[in-house]
Amino acid sequence: MKHFINIKDISTKDLKKILKETKKRKQARKKLSILEADKDSPLKGKLLIQMFEKPSLRTRLSFHLAIKQLGGGTITLRPNELHLGDGGETLEDTAKILSTYGDGFMLRTDNNKKLENFKNFLSIPLINGLSPSSHPTQVLSDVFTVEEIKKKSISKLDIAWIGDSNNVLNSLIAASVKFDFKLSIGCPKNYNPRKDLIDWAKNKNRNIFVYNEAKKAAINADVIFSDKVISLNDKVNKEKKLSQFKNFIINQKLMRLAKKDCIFLHCLPRGSEVDEKVFLSKQSKVWLQALNRVHVQKSILLYCFGKLR
Repeated sequence: MKHFINIKDISTKDLKKILKETKKRKQARKKLSILEADKDSPLKGKLLIQMFEKPSLRTRLSFHLAIKQLGGGTITLRPNELHLGDGGETLEDTAKILSTYGDGFMLRTDNNKKLENFKNFLSIPLINGLSPSSHPTQVLSDVFTVEEIKKKSISKLDIAWIGDSNNVLNSLIAASVKFDFKLSIGCPKNYNPRKDLIDWAKNKNRNIFVYNEAKKAAINADVIFSDKVISLNDKVNKEKKLSQFKNFIINQKLMRLAKKDCIFLHCLPRGSEVDEKVFLSKQSKVWLQALNRVHVQKSILLYCFGKLR
């Protein structure tokens, strides 16, 4: 049994095995319909329990399809349907029940400590479907998408992140260490990445740079990432924050600073951080990026269930 909580805590060897399995399985099911199971059905009879404390579209759909294509099934829970918390049932007891009924638990939470507590009390694999500090399933899928499009190792590419310093960026920073790629971050001065994470990354990967200008991060980039500046339930002055990011919008002028074949990726949903012309351009690969969540999550499930070959 293995958990999938943070990229930082998983070996490069295992991460690369997940991507290798993804490539093989995606190729093998080209002629299968979306609901058909893979021919070997490696997780036949297995149940994945999902719980979402925050809204979800891609993560919810992709995990549902991932376990189904592997031969298993899923149940999705909402926090207000449980006794956990105000209902009087402890997290420890909840974890024991989840472990009794299910074979794996995927949690999207607004509380980092809750993720850690579930890890301590579950006797089944735990997958982080997004937390305030990281989004590992998204970023590992993004690494796969980059390598699939560019047809080369991400370690040979220049990656740029332009926008807010959030949970997705935290996981991308961890990935830059695990996969040894150059990462240039462009963000406003008051929105620099976490110092402890940057210090950890720079100690292991000297090719990570933080700029307070979008242009500097975009120069010669092979890939430009961005994410929504105002996230759902953000408790900030939205107008003030948006004004601070007005020079960090991904537009055609900025894209021209990157390499000619540079691609644009965004985990969605989008906001004002990307110009419509860029988002709908040939350089934008956001729909393939979203689809690949299914394929990578299948291999993450196999990793967690001890079925990765």
